[in-house]
Parts: sequence; C-alpha cells; structure tokens
Amino acid sequence: MADDDNAPTPANPEKGPEKGSDKGHPLGLYVLFSAEMWERFCYYTMRGLLTLYLIKALAMGDERAFAIYGAYTALVYAAPVIGGQVADRILGYRRAVILGGVMMMVGEFIICLGTEDALFLGMGVIIVGNGYFKANISSIVGKLYRDGDPRRDSGFTIFYMGINIGAVGATLIGAPVGEGLSRGSMGDAGYLVGFALAGVGMVAGLAFFVLGKHKLEGKGEPPDPAKLAAPYFAGMSLQTVTIVLSVVIVPVLYYLLQHKELVDILLLVALAVVVIQLLQAAFAGGDRVQRDRIFVLMILMVFNVVFWACFEQAGSSLTLFADRNVDRMVLGWEMPASMTQFFNPAFIILFGSFFSVMWIRLEERNANPNIPLKFGLGIVQLGLGYLLLYVGASMAGDDAKVPLLILAFMYLLHTTGELFLSPIGLSMVTKLAPKHMTGAVMGAWFLSFAFSNSLAATIAQSTGAGEGGGEAATGLDTYVDIYTQMGVIALAIGVALSLASPWLNKMMHGVK
Repeated sequence: MADDDNAPTPANPEKGPEKGSDKGHPLGLYVLFSAEMWERFCYYTMRGLLTLYLIKALAMGDERAFAIYGAYTALVYAAPVIGGQVADRILGYRRAVILGGVMMMVGEFIICLGTEDALFLGMGVIIVGNGYFKANISSIVGKLYRDGDPRRDSGFTIFYMGINIGAVGATLIGAPVGEGLSRGSMGDAGYLVGFALAGVGMVAGLAFFVLGKHKLEGKGEPPDPAKLAAPYFAGMSLQTVTIVLSVVIVPVLYYLLQHKELVDILLLVALAVVVIQLLQAAFAGGDRVQRDRIFVLMILMVFNVVFWACFEQAGSSLTLFADRNVDRMVLGWEMPASMTQFFNPAFIILFGSFFSVMWIRLEERNANPNIPLKFGLGIVQLGLGYLLLYVGASMAGDDAKVPLLILAFMYLLHTTGELFLSPIGLSMVTKLAPKHMTGAVMGAWFLSFAFSNSLAATIAQSTGAGEGGGEAATGLDTYVDIYTQMGVIALAIGVALSLASPWLNKMMHGVK
C-alpha cells in the first residue's frame, strides 16, 4: 500500500518507538482495532441470526433462505471492490469508513422493523456500508507504517486479533441472545433484539473511530479535499453526490437480494472481465515468468473458491444442522445453535500465534511448506473435518443427534485449514500480480470470495428442506450424505494440489 506523500519521516527502528506510540505501535492502531472489533461484532451477530430468522421467523423454506443468505454474503464480499476505489479517488479512507459505519448501523435498525421488506432494505444498506468500511479500515492500518517498518506485520497481527475477538463476542453474546429470546416469551421478536444488538455494536465501533480521529496522524484523508467540498452537480458537493449515489444503489440491491440468479450473472461477468485482463497481462511482452506467475495465481484463486465455498457452510447449512441434528446439551444447558459458530474464531485466537511462530521456525529450518502446498494441506484438513461428521452420525442415538464434540473437532480442522491458507492469500496476490495491475488483481481476489459465498449457498441448498419450511427439518442422512461427498471431494482436491505443488512453486519462482 502506498504511503501518503506528505507523511512524516519514520523514526529509526534502532532508536525505539516513535513519539505518540504505545509499546512500539502508533496509538491509531488501537483505535482501528476497537472499531474493527465492534464492526465484526455487528457483522457476525447478523450472520449468526440471518438463516435462523429467515426460516423460523419469516417461515421461508431452506432453499429460498440459503439463496438469500448466499446473495447477501456474495454482495458483501463484492462491495469492497467498489468501496475501495471510491475511497482511493474521492472520499479518502477515513470518511469512507465513517460513511460505511453509519450505513451499517442504519441498516441493522431498519431490519428491526420486523417485515420482509425491511429485511431486504436493511441488508441493502448494510452491503453498501460494508463496502466502504471493510475495504478501507485495513488501508488506514497500512498507512500508519512506512514501507519497510519492521512493526507493520506485528501491527496487522494485532488488528487481525480484533477481528476475531469481535467474532467471538458476536457468537457468544450477540447472536445467542437474539436466538435465546426468540425461544422465550418474545418469540420471533427476539431475533430483532439480536439485530438491534448488532446495530449497537456498530454504534460503539463508530464512536471509537470518530473519537480517536486525532490518533490517526492525519492518515486516510481525501486525495483532494478542495475538490471534494466544491460544488459538483446541482449545487451539491462531490461528497454529497457520492453519499446520494450510495443511497440510490440500495433499491438495486434490494432487488438483487431476492434474485440470486442475477447476482450469479453479475459475478460471472465480473469474473470474465478479470480473466481476460489477467490473460492479456500473461501474454503481454513475452515475459515467461510473468505469464507463469499469473497462471499460478489463477489456479490458486480457483482452489480458494473451493475452500471457502465449503468453509462458508458455517452460517447456513451447518447452523441448521447444529439446530436440528446436534446434541447441544452442556451440563444441563442447551447451547444455542448460533453459538456453535464461535468455535472458529475462538480456535483462531487460540492457535493463530502458534501458527505464526511455527512458520518462522520452519523457515529457519528450511522446511516451511511453499504456498501451493499450504493451500493443498488446508483443503485436505477441510475435507477431513467434514468426514468427521460421518463418524459422528454413527454415534447418533434415536434422536438422530450428533455429539457436540464432533462438531467442535470439525471446526477445529476447518480452522487449522484456514490458518494454512487464509493469512498468506493477500501476500501471495501482491507477490504474483504484475505491478501495474495489483489493484485489479486484488479486486479479483475479493471477487473470488464473493463467488465462494454464492457457490456455498448453492451447496447449502442441496441439504435443504422444501418451501414452507419454518420448522421443517432435513433428515440426518441427507446432511451426512452431502457433507461426506464434500469431504471426499475436498480431500481429493487437496491431495492433488499438494502433489502438484512442487511444479506450481517452480512456476511462481520462474524456475524452468
């Protein structure tokens, strides 16, 4: 990430931390940590409740609910591609984050009106807000450090912990409170309390960000403040026009959320454009090394889609599986189904630092797996996690419920797989992308996640009960059959990629 042209000269690392820093890091890092933590609380509370709300409160069948969930999460991941561009060229990162946070907060409270129309309208507002917030708060983190600053990686690690603390809070408190109240005297209104908690979380995130503005050292300001404030159209400034257009796009999203097939078409068109751009870059100038690296990048993007399409069952089919076919009793207390999603962020917090140290130690011994092998091993662990559910099904009693420990171990394998694959993704993109199109390739990487979530919804639909669902339950055999097939396929793909990793690694490094 490029630094501001007017940024101050960095302190010499040998002379200790800069003035205004805490334990060697800019104080602005902790402002961003807090804002991102609460934003993730907001997002994961919404994510944990959405499928249950669609099926139990709005009485949708599994298939329609999964389609809406898939369209929503796909658009959430696609929006930062545009939000980042708007911040780069118009708003600046700080104003984009504030606009995004306000829209996400408003979207959650709109959903609390409790109607189907309010849900789609609120989700549309949240998608736009996420596009501004998620794309740009990480950019501000990067701008707090100059190129070559040895504190940068550590700073991003601290920031990443904020993400997972927020996710743990959402899955231990936010979503379970909403689900728990819905099972009590409040009925379906309990879910709305959960969405309100998500909105309150976003209020907290905004408060930390706005009140800590002075600690950001002037980073993330608009590229041209004078142009942003000057009259631009019909007497409105460019900033006002941008906000108005951000609101105007919401009805389009309202419509797309109800028609996942159109979302898929848009993603395919975007994918085609990206593939054409990458192929043109691959064959431009006759540079064999660049061509090979782009091919490897495209191949690993495909495997990235495979991993996350299977992994992202957590918020949809796996939540319903936990609700219907997992024995969630713990010492006489029944764990809410939405709370089972806490295993993933909790395991990341527990093992994230261990993996970071492990890669360093392996590198020192010249035994660190190459990037394609890490991808392959990550997918292998994902497959093994799903195959555990087949083992768990054999332990189910007459109530057709799998032991909770089996689900926990599945999430453990999924999380270790994620730690093999996810942290190196963005680093890989910056290494393999041609310098003149790093931004476009980064956009393609985000689109691969959007594609993953759309494909995840299609997979989830194969597990689902028909329309008119509400409390309609899919049988344990159906879940086990689908998850076993996913496990076997993922295992085979992971092994194949692992075997091909030496060849792919040579291509990455320009070795014949």
